[in-house]
Amino acid sequence: MRRQDTPGRAHDLVLFGATGFAGTLTAAYLAAHAPKNCRWALAGRDTAKLERLRARLAAIDPDCARLPLLRADTADPESLRALAAGTRVLATTVGPYLTYGEPLVAACAEAGTDYVDLSGEPEFIDRMYLRHDATARASGARLVHSCGFDSVPHDLGVLFTVRHLPEGVPLRIDGFVRARAMFSGGTLASTLTAMSRPRDMARAARERRLKEPPLPEGRTVRATPGPPLRSGPTHPWGVPLPTLDPQVIGRSAAALERYGPDFRYRHYAGVRRLPVAVGGALGAGALAALVQLPSARRWLSGRLEPGDGPGPERRAKSWFTVRFVARGGGRRLLTEVAGGDPGYGETAKMLAESALSLAFDELPRTAGQVTPAVAMGDALTTRLQEAGITFRVVRG
Repeated sequence: MRRQDTPGRAHDLVLFGATGFAGTLTAAYLAAHAPKNCRWALAGRDTAKLERLRARLAAIDPDCARLPLLRADTADPESLRALAAGTRVLATTVGPYLTYGEPLVAACAEAGTDYVDLSGEPEFIDRMYLRHDATARASGARLVHSCGFDSVPHDLGVLFTVRHLPEGVPLRIDGFVRARAMFSGGTLASTLTAMSRPRDMARAARERRLKEPPLPEGRTVRATPGPPLRSGPTHPWGVPLPTLDPQVIGRSAAALERYGPDFRYRHYAGVRRLPVAVGGALGAGALAALVQLPSARRWLSGRLEPGDGPGPERRAKSWFTVRFVARGGGRRLLTEVAGGDPGYGETAKMLAESALSLAFDELPRTAGQVTPAVAMGDALTTRLQEAGITFRVVRG
């Protein structure tokens, strides 16, 4: 069902950054899967590139030859305000979000427009909460970050797992991630930007904790990377994975009583051999140290330019699995979320289906900065299952 609280808008959905690597894949997915009654448009700063993309999309669906093209630029806030005011849902792939993202978040918060992105940048998300959550709550906008591989399969995977556990009891869940994939230039730029600002990231997180409302008395939520594990229940080794995902899961758990009175989540990379585990940990530490040097960041950024990314053959060989080991109320459970290329094919699917869910599904009434599980929850899980991403109970 279409929401009725943003009447008179020309579009149901606008995709901003449509000509970038992730944006092009998202546009192709929408061309193939958006419902016929969906009024959607392409947006970006280069009209010629948008026209070439529209011509390619018309080969998927001839109706795409009539897609509206909207010029907007992150350096022109007025163009972003016009973009947000003309649509009910705005999806953006333009990163690094810390560099380019805030003007569009601000525009959507002010206009009451639902917003989705692919950000895996903790500092950006915390700063958007501090600066724009209150405005979005007042306008009715839902600001939903991390609607790609960061963090949809993890956030919805935990929600799916919780749904299969008893209610009103302490819950313990460990997530184990395995993937085969490749970065694009845009993802590399976002990762390097986030890793180069540890003090700023910690400061934003601290300021957010001070502003967030406390949990109701009697409830506790903990979500962390977790200590190293040996002889884990799904993989021989569990290596702490310091991504954004535990933070997103913890916010979902804090917002939804279904996660129980005492919830704990730990996040790992599932690794089969000890040398791989040790090498991965050492490599991550070395990279984190290296990116503090501006010259090293410039060199690393030059390895892949924005817009570059893996080709169709490489993406076809990519995959991911996330397994969740859970217990609560005397029950033990093993669940799994799995799919194809996590970085791009499935991420484009997740972003597109998130935007379509906000535009067309009957969802809980929420506003402000909310997680995928809180904003779309079971409706988005169903969409992704129908689109080929598996959510299943393996054992229990």
